[in-house]
Amino acid sequence: MSMAGNLRKVTSLGKVSGLRRVARLARRRPRVDLSHPARSPLGSAVVNCVTYKDGARIPGGRDLVDAVKEVRKHDDGFVWLGLHEPTEREFAGIAELFELHPLAVEDAVHAHQRPKVERYDETLFAVFKTVCYVEHTELTATSEVVDTGEIMVFVGHDFVITVRHGRHGSLGPLREALEADPEQLAKGPAAVLHAIADHVVDEYLTVADAVHGDIDQVETDVFAENGARADPGRIYQLKRELLELKRAVAPLGRPLLDLASRPMRVIDPEIQAYFRDVSDHLLRVTEQIAAFDELLNSILQAHLAQVTVAQNEDMRKITAWAAVVAVPTMVCGVYGMNFDHMPELHWRYGYELIIGVISVACLALYRGFRRNGWL
Repeated sequence: MSMAGNLRKVTSLGKVSGLRRVARLARRRPRVDLSHPARSPLGSAVVNCVTYKDGARIPGGRDLVDAVKEVRKHDDGFVWLGLHEPTEREFAGIAELFELHPLAVEDAVHAHQRPKVERYDETLFAVFKTVCYVEHTELTATSEVVDTGEIMVFVGHDFVITVRHGRHGSLGPLREALEADPEQLAKGPAAVLHAIADHVVDEYLTVADAVHGDIDQVETDVFAENGARADPGRIYQLKRELLELKRAVAPLGRPLLDLASRPMRVIDPEIQAYFRDVSDHLLRVTEQIAAFDELLNSILQAHLAQVTVAQNEDMRKITAWAAVVAVPTMVCGVYGMNFDHMPELHWRYGYELIIGVISVACLALYRGFRRNGWL
């Protein structure tokens, strides 16, 4: 029996009786493989649905309800269901089947949650913020540098449900990597949760390194010869994007520590050691982001200081030229007065003398200002 045909109905019905009717309908539907890495051809939110036993993927399609019953009957293996931005109607039947807490279901459907880990009876609910570096040819005051999304994970004794929000953060490559390591996958749903956490934190490291390159470019431009003319909007934009990255990274510290140290029924103590390693990587990213923020503050202060120095230099030049121009202005102003008795007013060489005096005085002032670096 195809797991796909029934699963589509599971996402639209909220009662077990409805699931049984769907199982009967599924017998008349053609088989559709939901394990394909692309989005489900059924047009629902289902991306992937696979059953694992002893770290190996069970081939072929099977009714979802029967697969869960089989796993729980033999207490062996688990079901991994992947969803992308499901609606409340699509998720209602799944929540009913796996007995998920309504509060966790609401968070998973509506997204925009802080990174966290919560326990609901026998189920663990974790929220991770995913990040992606947005490539750009040139950083501007409006460039998008960091794009964020979310991954919600429901972990039970015999199931893993991942709900992804956003345009990135696909778990297809992660699933393939886990399937290539049956020994790790055989450790159960907790191993999947660790792999997701490790994958998310590794993306943090990748994005942090890429942002570091943008910061280096801004720093080079600011301390260039014409650094005072650099656009400060680029620095502010980087600070805003860095804040977006910080909001994704910083709140995850406490949940990872809980996963690494606090006893949890669905987390095997052997897996907790792996979470400690992920927590160390997260600490490294957090320290990097703090250092980047301080560096951007220093770059911004340096840029403002450069602007102030450039303005002071401009004012000194203006003042120096005003002093040079003041000499002929004063002399011409004096001899422009209409007095009958003024020195050298009617002398034949008075004009040449005054022009000479003005020229010598202006030249002396110019050389003095040049020698002192004002011009």
